[in-house]
Formats: sequence, C-alpha cells, structure tokens
Amino acid sequence: MTYVRACGLSELEEDTPKRVELDGTPVSVVQTEGEVFAIYDICSHANVSLSEGEVEDCQIECWLHGSSFDLRTGKPSGLPATRPVPVYPVKIEGGSVLVDVRASLNQES
Repeated sequence: MTYVRACGLSELEEDTPKRVELDGTPVSVVQTEGEVFAIYDICSHANVSLSEGEVEDCQIECWLHGSSFDLRTGKPSGLPATRPVPVYPVKIEGGSVLVDVRASLNQES
C-alpha cells in the first residue's frame, strides 16, 4: 500500500468533511464516531463535491440531491444515486492522517 499524508488529525472537526486532493484524486476525509474515513469526493449521481454535504450516522450526504453514502462502504443509501463511490484505507501516524487512494476498499467502485 502507498499511503500519502492527507492532513493533520488536529485539522479535522467531528462530522465535518475536509476536501483534499491526493495524487490527483479528490477525497473527502471525515472524522466521525471515533474513526477517520476517506471517501471519493465526487457524487456518483451528479458531479458535485460530497465534502460540501453533511455527515450523520456514518454517512455523508450529497447536498445537491440528497443521496447519502456510507463512509465505510461507499454504497448509496437512497436515490437518486445508485452507484457506490470508492472508499480508501486510512491510518493515523504521528498525528497525521494517511490515505491510500490507489487501494479502494470497495470492489464495486
């Protein structure tokens, strides 16, 4: 796996997505429910940034049409989105959030 630094852990606010670009890939990094997640930042239904949406119950909502995506699996929980978005492995080292955008955790993306 090839992890790259996304941000400092101290830069994250609970349930507030942070958009970063890693190796040319837009990623939303989210700290919620005691964990940190990384999910592809573009909604699979419309070309909008998921990091502009709200986080609740380990899901991130697309602000434009209301589809929510599970931060653990990338799967949408409701219409209009029907396709999952990639989620990426995350690890915390020395106060830094590291993400591997080359290794999607979900096989359906």
